[in-house]
Amino acid sequence: MKLECVVVCDRYHDFLAATLPHHRSLFDRMVVVTSHEDVDTRRICEYWNVQCVPTDALETRKGRFCKGAGINAGLEKLDRDGWLLHIDADIVLPPLTRPILEKVAIDQESIYGVDRFMVRAHDDWRRFMEMPRLLHENNSWIHLESFPIGTRVAIQQYGGWIPIGFFQLWHAKSGRLTYPQQHTSAARGDMAFALQWPREKRVFLPELVVYHLDSANSAMSANWNGRKTEPFTVDGKWRHRKDPGVAVAEPQGHTDTYE
Repeated sequence: MKLECVVVCDRYHDFLAATLPHHRSLFDRMVVVTSHEDVDTRRICEYWNVQCVPTDALETRKGRFCKGAGINAGLEKLDRDGWLLHIDADIVLPPLTRPILEKVAIDQESIYGVDRFMVRAHDDWRRFMEMPRLLHENNSWIHLESFPIGTRVAIQQYGGWIPIGFFQLWHAKSGRLTYPQQHTSAARGDMAFALQWPREKRVFLPELVVYHLDSANSAMSANWNGRKTEPFTVDGKWRHRKDPGVAVAEPQGHTDTYE
């Protein structure tokens, strides 16, 4: 199974710092897309040796967040000759993700989605990682008690369940190699993409549950038009590349995202 992954991360470097270490070895190839000015995301990608794709397609300088255009900028860097996975920067995939997908993702004409645990704050995730509660046990059981399960989207006029953008898996042979990019926020584009498949080809995978990290007390749509929520850090403060004693060359024509 060839598996490539694209992540869009603009002003989400605090989440990426928590999620990227879990993913580096899961894929044959992985790219992270960000804006030119988000030097913090670029630094984290460089540390973990993951390809970073800076682009103006996100249009964040204009007060927009054209996520679909960013996804396309990342897809263009992949081989696109096998399985393609789009996940959000605040998603953690469990360790058994790849072997599970190798067994269950077999229809190259389908799009696949999963459920997500809702991790409501940094402290909750830190305590969990100190001694993780098993998700998969003894190749037999799937435990769903670690965190609340997030809401599914099932719009009846479109046949019911729709795999939304935090996790969408599909094969290049389906012919869907570009993402809808007419929207100027993070909303709706993911559903427009998934609805290219009829309901019988939108496949839910009960064997896999991912972890959605969140800032404390944030609403579902809080960051659809760009980052608004508090940092996902141990003390609620931003961490960025201008640490004392760390010299990083300034990109020409750009300034730091955070001050």
